[in-house]
Order: sequence, then C-alpha cells, then structure tokens
Amino acid sequence: MSLLLKDRVYSMEAPTAKRGVYPLHGFKLGLYRLPIKLEEVAELKSVHDGLKKAFEMDMYADRIFATYRWKEQNMDDPDAKGYEEVDLSVTVEIVTGEVVDIIYQIFPIEKFGDPNWVRDYRKKADHFAKMVIDTILRNTILADKMISYFAKTEKLSEVAAIQKLEELTPLAKIVLGAKPKPVEAKDDEEEEDDSAIEIPDGAKPGPIDVDYKSKMKPSKAYDAPEHTIKTWGRKGTSNGIMGVWGEFVSVDYDICIADGGCLEACPVGVYEWFDTPGNPASEKKPLMSKEPDCIFCLACEGVCPPQAIKIYEQK
Repeated sequence: MSLLLKDRVYSMEAPTAKRGVYPLHGFKLGLYRLPIKLEEVAELKSVHDGLKKAFEMDMYADRIFATYRWKEQNMDDPDAKGYEEVDLSVTVEIVTGEVVDIIYQIFPIEKFGDPNWVRDYRKKADHFAKMVIDTILRNTILADKMISYFAKTEKLSEVAAIQKLEELTPLAKIVLGAKPKPVEAKDDEEEEDDSAIEIPDGAKPGPIDVDYKSKMKPSKAYDAPEHTIKTWGRKGTSNGIMGVWGEFVSVDYDICIADGGCLEACPVGVYEWFDTPGNPASEKKPLMSKEPDCIFCLACEGVCPPQAIKIYEQK
C-alpha cells in the first residue's frame, strides 16, 4: 500500500457523501490534497508530457488525467474452451490550482462488460491507482515542489526531504526524462557574448571525457519535441562550442563529425539529424531526441569513429 495515501485517502461509497467534493460517480473515490501549487501552463504540460511513455495521458483545462490499463484472463491457455479476457483500467486525475488534488475512482466491474470471473478487481484497481500517484509524485515537477515543501515546513535538508518523499511513494516506477522542466543556465552563462568565445579551427580530438559531468558546468537544456535534453559545457548560442549533450546517451558535439554511423546502428531510433550551423566539427549532429528509449546495447558507441559517444546505463 502506498504510504503516501495511508492516512489521507478517503473512500466515499454513497453519492450523498461525495456531494460537494467532486462530481464523480464511481464506486470509490480516493482523494489526496497536496500542499503545493501547480498553476503555470508550462508546468501542467511538463507533467502531461513527461509521463506519456508510462501512462495514457490526457489534459483538459486545469486537469491532467493519467490512465493505467491492464488485462485479466480467466485461464492461462488462450486456446482453451471458454477462455475470456477483459481490458480493465483506472484513471488518476490531477486537479491543479491553489492546491493540487489527486483523485481516483474505481468503477463497478460491470462497466467493463460482464467479467464476473475477475478476482480481486477492486483491490488491484486501488493498488494500480496508488502506483500511478506514487509514480507521478516521484518523477514530475511535483516531486521538486513536495521536496521544497518538506524542507521548508519540517526544516529538513534537501537529502532528508528527498528520502522522505521516496519513503512515502514506495509504489513509484522510475520514468526517465519525466521532468521536461530544464535546469536553467546561470545568468552569466545566458548573457555570454558569442564574440568573446574562442572558437577552435576544427573538431576536438576524441574520445569523450567520461567524467564530463564533474568537469563541465551544466548549461541550458534543449527542448526536443518528446524529451528535454540536458547539456554540459555549452557556450553561447551560435554552436561554436556545444559541449556534451545527453544525460544517458551522451555525445560530445565538439568531437562529433556527423558521419551518421550512430543513426544507422541504433536499433530503437534514439537519434535524428539536427542542424548545428557554425560548429567547427560539423554543421549537423545526431540529436538524442528519444534518449529514454535507449536499450544500452552500445551499438552507437562502438561505431563512432572519433569516439564522441558514451552510453550510461539507466538506473
């Protein structure tokens, strides 16, 4: 059971009990009120977009919906006589504004047809709903807000606040790249004059420095359509010095010569071409736009001639 919901989830069986709370008409309503705000459109979109690979996501006005689906079978052998299966689901709703309410409802099993043979439906739906909530609170911008709240109200260190959130969300699944809210570059980096940056004559020699995260400063992230890509050592805005892009699929763009071997070698299509005019190594790069899809096969790392790529196993 999710510890987060242990003391603060309310089940209301009758419509009269639910009146004035939310106009839902399911068998069970779970409600958890978070002491944080989520009002900016960019923040709403980051929650919605960040979990697309984990759940079926939808958004309407100030509400975000995350649906988890699963199948039930009445017997193991699909070819056996009398075999039946049914698609079941539970939806978690995030209501935003001055406070954030997370709610869910469990419908009667009859909503999905007549699968009366399904065992422990309500118990499973309740468990999956809490798993969705824990996953949302561990992976999205809501995690940052909850950590800040714990640190401020309970006077905890950031490490202790993170640990508390982890303890309160034991059912969470880790979703890589689910915080499209980028780490902003510092003011002096944002205002760096391109004309003052010394641009090399050609490509930097490889291989990529595997310790780049400790040796280079984090720089402004790049918002790809499906994934926000972190960068290190990026200077200015003219692509003269691009640094290393990608947290797990890492490419030193100042070494990369754009031979295209990584695009051809990747079995899951992590990369796509990206124009980088002005870079002395090459004027296009393999953008890791689908970085969370990496399966750690190391194919791209092995075929890169200047050894500009380093793959880190996602944990």
